[in-house]
Amino acid sequence: MFHSLRSASSRSGAPNYSFSDDLLSARAASTTTTESPTTDADKLRPQQRPQLNHPLPDPIPDERLGFAFSSTKASPTRASQSRPPSGTGPPPEPPKPAAEFAPSTRESDPPTRNGGAIPEIQEGTAADPWSRISRRKRQAAMLRAATLPPTASSSSGPGGIGLKRRFWKSVTVVTKDDMNEIHLDSRALRRPDTKSIIRLPLTKPSLASALAIEWDQLVSAQQATKQHMIPLTSLICRALDIADEDAQGKTAIRDSIAKVLLRYLDTDSLLCWAPVPQHPEDGRNDAGYTLRELQEEAYSTVVSFLTTRVWPGVTIVPVLDETSIMPRQQEPGTREVVQGWMLGLSAWELAALERAALAGKSLLMAARLVVEWSGDGGNAVVQTPEEEALNKKRWGIEEAATAVSLEVDWQTNQWGEVEDTHDVEKVDLRRQLGSAVLLCAGQGATDVSANKAKL
Repeated sequence: MFHSLRSASSRSGAPNYSFSDDLLSARAASTTTTESPTTDADKLRPQQRPQLNHPLPDPIPDERLGFAFSSTKASPTRASQSRPPSGTGPPPEPPKPAAEFAPSTRESDPPTRNGGAIPEIQEGTAADPWSRISRRKRQAAMLRAATLPPTASSSSGPGGIGLKRRFWKSVTVVTKDDMNEIHLDSRALRRPDTKSIIRLPLTKPSLASALAIEWDQLVSAQQATKQHMIPLTSLICRALDIADEDAQGKTAIRDSIAKVLLRYLDTDSLLCWAPVPQHPEDGRNDAGYTLRELQEEAYSTVVSFLTTRVWPGVTIVPVLDETSIMPRQQEPGTREVVQGWMLGLSAWELAALERAALAGKSLLMAARLVVEWSGDGGNAVVQTPEEEALNKKRWGIEEAATAVSLEVDWQTNQWGEVEDTHDVEKVDLRRQLGSAVLLCAGQGATDVSANKAKL
């Protein structure tokens, strides 16, 4: 039977195997070798493995891939040695949850996991959730302690930990050498850059009182280092910087302010109008006015005042309407007249003009406000007694804010306000315009002399 199988395989061209020889050689090897056990891999020797009749071709380089494929050639391999699994020590511990997800370790609710207790977390460590809660409570107490009134007896939170409180108890306005100074107890308030004492003219008592109130509302020394906490102080220092440059005969700050503000004249908020409605009854408010009519009224009120008292003979035209693609340029000579007027303002008036123009995006509104409230008159034409009697009502902060916010007010009245956005912007605009009024407002020389006589 084996002979027939061998002859059949030889005739078919298949590899010639000898089953009897293989079995005999394997049995002989197992009986003669007693030093080391044999494995299944040792039964097939490399010389007894079938050989390929048709070997693979040589490697063909692939230029596209940048490497060559190599053929697999039969090579003798080492016999594998199987070893039983072994190890030392206990098995590794299971992963532990993060600190914020760690279960409670209180006795009232003992936690268990797979029938065993969870390892306790040492108190006072970062992984202890109760220590994190207590730390956050201390931080909240520190913040509450920092916002206490200045007259509070304690200056620290629980445990003696608190934010550094202010070093002054009272803020007063002191008149010294015909100037007003702000004193923090016995220390005079100084400028942050030059360390010189902030001295305000006697013609501006309201400005001195407002500056004293600003510093009296601070509850910690850290707040004095934040510019948004002392906006009036920053504005006063800006005016004092301009005054120092004027005393030195320099004009760098004045020229830069005039250059920036002239850009607002080309795209002034009062000179950009909404298109006329296609139908007369469309786009009207409850009072029956369109947005275009309100803008024209605000424009005529401000521009007529400026072209008669501040810039006589100057014509100011709208720069953008429904027929304009690009802003229209003002007539030749208008910019030169406006620039010359700005350069002639005092340091206090120029700083107030800059603040109001940047806040309302309108140079015309800022000029109208400064001229209305300036103690020096803003280099405007003096009114006659008849004109003063006719114009008893002063153009104030509310009128200025309404004039430059017509479009925003129109949209919010129609669609509603966005909470914490439109309402905050309205208040902030009036705050900045109020600081500009305080900066330029003042008493005349006659009023100051009368106050001195009373003292």
